[in-house]
Amino acid sequence: MHIVVLLKQTFDTEEKIRIREGAIDEDGVKFIINPYDEYAVEEAIRLRELHGGQVTAVTVGTERSVEALRTALAMGADEAALIAPPAEDADEAAVSKLLAAYLRSRAFDLVLGGHFSVDRGSGQVAIRVAQLLDLPHTGAVTKLDVDVAAGRATATRDAEGDDEIVETPLPACFTAQQGLNEPRYPTLPGIMKAKKKPLARYTAEDLGLSEAELASPTRVVETFLPPPRQAGRLIRGDAAEQARELVRALREEAKLL
Repeated sequence: MHIVVLLKQTFDTEEKIRIREGAIDEDGVKFIINPYDEYAVEEAIRLRELHGGQVTAVTVGTERSVEALRTALAMGADEAALIAPPAEDADEAAVSKLLAAYLRSRAFDLVLGGHFSVDRGSGQVAIRVAQLLDLPHTGAVTKLDVDVAAGRATATRDAEGDDEIVETPLPACFTAQQGLNEPRYPTLPGIMKAKKKPLARYTAEDLGLSEAELASPTRVVETFLPPPRQAGRLIRGDAAEQARELVRALREEAKLL
């Protein structure tokens, strides 16, 4: 069984976001594997330990993203691939086309990814890849059982506070939700082994994609922080007076009515 994990390198969740000239300031920032993608890496390794096979971690990113791939290899992935983006601001459409092109030339049984990334939060890439490859897709998975012999998988997914059980044929794409597992920490032997594991590099040209095909249909115009939270107000008076003042404040000050 071959499992491919789609991952992304993101800001450490403990980092303070700073904005400079309308863009996020990355100077001195610590980067990690997107936490939801960590669940995907862990689940892939557990499935390989149970059924045998191979785990490949792949990302679209700059050379900096090698660190995230090495972490996945140290956790237990067998090999990794880094795909160079056509531009640093490549959006989800361009990234998914690159990943789909990479997967088209490879045999695989499962594609795993995170439910969404903690930086952009769109939750689009894995779904787009599934659509481009005509794969069944199940998102927000909290439990995954695979029957290799039958070529089927049964997933329990988070459905807005309830559970939904989905059975699908393989190959298929699944995205990991919090609660699927508890990701392991890379051990020192794992870190040492990761340095010797295969890490391939690809460009769009290697994958047969032109610059025109990867033109991003969206772009970030400006990034800004939310306004500072203001102190609360205490509305005085009897119930009727409080209600009138609240309605007035919501209509005239907050512009919510």
